[in-house]
Amino acid sequence: MKVDVYNQKGEVAGSLALPKEIFGLEFNADLVHQIAVSLSANKRQISAHAKIRSEVRGGGRKPWRQKGTGRARHGSIRSPLWKGGGITHGPRNDRIFGKDIPKKMRRKALLMVLSQKAKDNQLVVLDKIESEKGKTKEMAAVLFKLPCEKATTLIALPDYDKKLFMAARNINKISIEDARNLNVLDLLNHKYLLVTKDSIKTIEKTFIKNSEVGS
Repeated sequence: MKVDVYNQKGEVAGSLALPKEIFGLEFNADLVHQIAVSLSANKRQISAHAKIRSEVRGGGRKPWRQKGTGRARHGSIRSPLWKGGGITHGPRNDRIFGKDIPKKMRRKALLMVLSQKAKDNQLVVLDKIESEKGKTKEMAAVLFKLPCEKATTLIALPDYDKKLFMAARNINKISIEDARNLNVLDLLNHKYLLVTKDSIKTIEKTFIKNSEVGS
């Protein structure tokens, strides 16, 4: 599969044959959904926490004697029946929502989503991307000349570049990440993926060649 390569002026500067190992896979919706759900669960932060009867204060002695008062029997004011007592079935911050997914499955799903982006013409390739001063207006001027204009776009850089991160972080609907840190959830949350030719080499090195060494 060949795609057009743009320059920073928004002009087509050539074409590029995409590696079929990355951009030539068939899409498996069930696998991609499973990975997306697991990544969402692993990112989940739990802050709500209700105290149970063993965590609230008080209740060191029996409120009143068992018999003879005419009132219902109680053993502790920590009971959920009492105001200020423990909470029954409340939210807890010790619950574990994380899911462990094999690395090969995560890698396969990522390549499937990349392949689908290419097939749907949602992959934009630049010859290079630079920012002299790290200003937002510089990055915005480049993006507004490309097919991903005004759409949610994930920019994948070949390496960390502080100027580019600073230039892109305040643009609405734009996210920026190192190519080696790409994941299924980020790709699905953005319509377009913007990469450079060097970014594709980084993806190939990270997710194809390294996997061959580890297998």
